[in-house]
Amino acid sequence: MTVSAKEVKSLRDQTGAGMMDCKQALAEAGGNVEEAVKLLRTKGLADAAKRSGRATMQGLVDSYIHAGGKIGVLIEVGCETDFVAKTDDFRRFVHDVAMHVAASAPQYISRADVPADVTEAELCIYKEQAKATGKPGNILEKIAQGKLDKFYGQVCLLEQAFVKDDKLTVEQLRGELVGKIGENVEIKRFARFELGKE
Repeated sequence: MTVSAKEVKSLRDQTGAGMMDCKQALAEAGGNVEEAVKLLRTKGLADAAKRSGRATMQGLVDSYIHAGGKIGVLIEVGCETDFVAKTDDFRRFVHDVAMHVAASAPQYISRADVPADVTEAELCIYKEQAKATGKPGNILEKIAQGKLDKFYGQVCLLEQAFVKDDKLTVEQLRGELVGKIGENVEIKRFARFELGKE
């Protein structure tokens, strides 16, 4: 299938992906723009997985103040090079994630950061709740695990639905950025402050 330069430019403007990636995605999708966008997103997540082990010694610390000075966030996000740290795409991502932290109040970055005792306590609660349903024993573990996954989705930053686009998780948003810039991006730490709360 032949893809016009105008179609490629339009997809590039929409996604920020490279020209050749846009052309290839449009060709694979048979000219269907929505399908091409999905292909580019999937590629971004695959690229993110490949790059996840690379060191992120550069980056940015950003702040976000919300609700008339009642909520504030400091966040550190790493990338591989100083050049990428200065790009608009990277800066926008860091600021958007800081805004997300202000709005969604995650407690941890990922599942790996949740202390084992917290996970165990939650799992015990969910197992007891599952027993109360009267369902067969072989299903109880699945019910408890499903509730634990939902808990992670509420308290882990990377698993939360992104506040500006709830069709994406923060991890998917990060993956899209990695696919676009070609470098590993790592949310290293954040602190959220709310007036009157410890």
